[in-house]
Amino acid sequence: MNSLLPWFSASSFPLYLAPMAGVSDKIFRQLCKERGADVLVTEFVSAEGVFRRNERTRYYLDFDECERPIGVQLFGGNAEHMAEAARHVVDWVRPDFIDLNFGCPVNKVVAKNGGSALLKDCPTLAAVAEAVVRAVAPRPVTAKIRIGWDTDSINAPRVARILEETGVLALAVHGRTRAQGYSGEADWNVIGEVVAAVSIPVVGNGDLTTGPIVAKRRAETGVAGAMIGRAAMSSPWIFAEIKQYLATGDTLASPDLAERWDLIQRHCQLAVEEWGCEDQAIRSMRARLMAYSKGFPNSKMLREKFQHVSTLAEIEAIAAAHALPLAQLA
Repeated sequence: MNSLLPWFSASSFPLYLAPMAGVSDKIFRQLCKERGADVLVTEFVSAEGVFRRNERTRYYLDFDECERPIGVQLFGGNAEHMAEAARHVVDWVRPDFIDLNFGCPVNKVVAKNGGSALLKDCPTLAAVAEAVVRAVAPRPVTAKIRIGWDTDSINAPRVARILEETGVLALAVHGRTRAQGYSGEADWNVIGEVVAAVSIPVVGNGDLTTGPIVAKRRAETGVAGAMIGRAAMSSPWIFAEIKQYLATGDTLASPDLAERWDLIQRHCQLAVEEWGCEDQAIRSMRARLMAYSKGFPNSKMLREKFQHVSTLAEIEAIAAAHALPLAQLA
């Protein structure tokens, strides 16, 4: 494996936290790191925003040293601007790697010829990747792709070979097409075809929710690592659970209710400190709280309450009312 990406080795199987807009901010990344995530990636960042020195864009680049190894993910369809943006990012924050987003299915990204739109335009995809690799060398460049634009144009193995030829050193592959969005099932057969098509590490992504599932996909496809996205939103401890299973074959017990509520309250407290405004911070946490409620007793009631919270005191009151042991709630 390439020494520029030392977390890949014959004896390691890194677990990535997937970059998720509005989710994988600095606070959540660090919570996942504490619970076993090996490699982190920022929320995707607009290359045009970096190129134009947009101050809001600079916010998305912020990370702490404890998060390393961490990559900054860029999206865009202009090779020159992507290269210049990547140079700025390296100068500003010195990430461990630059990651190229060729997988985002969101309309506002695709409409600007970014994300998964470039799966339909391999010459531009190659030009972008090659320009960024040259611009930041010797800092490593990785990429994330989907298996294709739709079921009639599944081309991930070809795209992977193109990216490898440009000097991209590792790939993450989401096993859905752009047309699927986040619906349906991830196609791990295609991910396996990508592994067979290239010599660089391939990280698999899609429907990875337990240790046994990760172990099964690893054995079937030979992926060099796993990327966890939506499952981490409700269970940041999933990384520790997967590691335990891969190492021993044993299932690690999930945190009890008290531990979960401690995590939720800590996340909210850190958000308030980061924002500097309690009302805005807690309002921004509402969607995150909805995700955390998955699997909780009385989760419907919890979600109704979370829709209206705006203070830490309200979170504490809800926790006090709902943090009873499961046996007492039965």
